[in-house]
Amino acid sequence: MSDSTSLNTITVNGVTYNAAEYAASQNAKSTNNNSALDKDAFLQLLVTQMQYQDPLDPQDNSEYVAQLAQFSALEQMTNVYESVADVSKLVSNIDTSVLVGQLSSMIGQDIQWTTETAKTDENGKAILDAKGNAVTNSQTYEGKVTGVSITDGTPTVIAAVNGKTMQVAIGEITRIGEVAAS
Repeated sequence: MSDSTSLNTITVNGVTYNAAEYAASQNAKSTNNNSALDKDAFLQLLVTQMQYQDPLDPQDNSEYVAQLAQFSALEQMTNVYESVADVSKLVSNIDTSVLVGQLSSMIGQDIQWTTETAKTDENGKAILDAKGNAVTNSQTYEGKVTGVSITDGTPTVIAAVNGKTMQVAIGEITRIGEVAAS
């Protein structure tokens, strides 16, 4: 008959470890690489659980099948979530590409836009009205579109005004094309 210490060992890839030391090393590995359990880890846990169950009081096989089915369903939901996230990125890229294509047709066109800036006092602080809202100045510009830009995911047009280059937000554009003769 074997001694009681041989019951507290585990053999992995032909190497025998003390069970407590092995468990501690596995816990340290899992906290160090901060990764989630995958299906292989789950199956290893399941086999280990079956291997060390009490032969006089075995667990019901249906419990193992239920755990495996739950894990499989969770893995499939994770795969679907990752796929949907990939599709979302793809749609976003397509939307941006289409918008850039449409904005590119504006190159060479005259545009008019209005920019609002906050009025400031001599110290550079924003001047507020009686309701606490910033008082703004509206400035209207006219120029010719020379390009399209995407900065931080926001598309803008580049316009030339009196020899200066300005970046114009799409929402600020009030007119595209020449001014109608009055």
